Amino acid sequence: MITLDQIRADRAALQRRWYRERMYTPRTFADEMREGAARFPNARMIFHSGEHPAEATLAQMHADSLRLASALRAIGLGPGDVVAIQVPNWLEGALVFQAAMLLGVVTLPIIHIYGPAEVSFILRQSGARAFICPARWRHIDYLARIAQLDRGALPRLEHVVVIGDAAPSGGLTWDALLARATQRFEPPRVSPDDVCMLVYTSGTTADPKGVQHTHNSLLAEVRAMRRTLDAGASQPGTGLAAFPAGHIAGVLGLARLYVHGSSTVLMDAWNADDAAALIERHRIASSSGTPFFLIGLLDAAAKAARDLRCLDGYMVGAASVPPALVERAERAGVRTYRSYGSSEHPTITSGAPDEPLAKRATTDGRVTPNNEIRIVDDEGDDLPRGVAGEIVSRGPELFVGYRDETLDLESFLPGGWFRTGDVGALDAEGYLAVTDRKKDIIIRGGENISSKEVEDVLARHPAVGEVAVVAAPDSRYGERVCAFVILRAGVSLDLADVQKHFAAAGVARQKTPERLELVRELPRTASGKVKKFELRKGLK
Repeated sequence: MITLDQIRADRAALQRRWYRERMYTPRTFADEMREGAARFPNARMIFHSGEHPAEATLAQMHADSLRLASALRAIGLGPGDVVAIQVPNWLEGALVFQAAMLLGVVTLPIIHIYGPAEVSFILRQSGARAFICPARWRHIDYLARIAQLDRGALPRLEHVVVIGDAAPSGGLTWDALLARATQRFEPPRVSPDDVCMLVYTSGTTADPKGVQHTHNSLLAEVRAMRRTLDAGASQPGTGLAAFPAGHIAGVLGLARLYVHGSSTVLMDAWNADDAAALIERHRIASSSGTPFFLIGLLDAAAKAARDLRCLDGYMVGAASVPPALVERAERAGVRTYRSYGSSEHPTITSGAPDEPLAKRATTDGRVTPNNEIRIVDDEGDDLPRGVAGEIVSRGPELFVGYRDETLDLESFLPGGWFRTGDVGALDAEGYLAVTDRKKDIIIRGGENISSKEVEDVLARHPAVGEVAVVAAPDSRYGERVCAFVILRAGVSLDLADVQKHFAAAGVARQKTPERLELVRELPRTASGKVKKFELRKGLK
């Protein structure tokens, strides 16, 4: 059984290797942002919002972030302290991220939908000294949520900063914070191996985990992401960032602009109609999202006759991707490709827009530069090509452990290999197909059934808009296949229709759904992933 000492030793050995191979450097995010502002002063960040729009150049943002960094230092924050940011994709949130990197403060982006219970847990476990949020956004009254925080259980929380005209007792407004700024700010010395970001997984299980990244791990991802997103593009162009600010993909959307100067349009709330209009108006060259985002975008573009062909590529991931969706996007002129990663290891594999459609639709691409994967069995032994098993990964962009270090014990194998919890197989050409989550395997009468395989077949039925498949408890077989389906407008579907569809597809009878639940919506995380644990909880 692995120990924490072995995990630490493996991590240190890999760090030395990545320095030798120049995947890690002595540079910090502050160094990269300063150079980016000098090289690309006119690159723009456009914050699209119905209530809080803004726009700034990279040069303006760098100057403002220096001022903000001095204000944060004036209220007592310094290297190693944690500042929590529950701010949508607004200019203020981006500036806090940049200022914290300059100051050596750890940024903690929090998903905007998290309520007082989740925020209290995150603030307590992270040891955050400051918390920044809006007074109100859309239907969320953040001031009311602040009043519900268990402040007695948050002894390290000293500062609450509110973007708005009012602040709670003992708190500061955003303008009052900026008034603390000083004339000069000299950034402190920061190690590139210091933790600079802490993000709590918004995943499909009930308990979030605090994922820690260093300057080096994030910069390794940003450098690799530039190569991936620009693959196949005629030239680097404006990007559309639709992921929420508290999601790892939202953070990386900001980071890419700071380092590479790629102008970016950011949405503070997902609206498919707005997204289609923004792509057409700004001639967006690249974007990414979950299947939920892409389905909405294609529907909105078709309804309003929007032209999306300016997109050189659309990266889809962060959730199970049906091949039929990639094929539909291709027919609409959007060259879509799949990608695979997580908060812990942001981009493990990726396709590219110039690859064959069959590969883009049915696989999650090849391993990205400098990363490694293995496919292993339950004992951690390697499996042959073509055989599905758990995906384990490592690489310079891999996180450096959970905030609760005891969680590392079940997450790592000897050699620094991270256990993703996902099941997949490599084909002869090195393309990875992620087939399921280990916890999403349905065990019917002792036979393993992939919920993703069932979802992919059912997604091809003309009546099906969206589908999620889970295990339903069964007294005879242990578990049966249950499908939750959102129908397309104006159609119907029953279990007999589903059975005919699977028979026509030539799928084994055992994989055919034996229970059908028609729903208007699926429970989702802020990034669009389906919360399957909530679906399972409602089944009897």
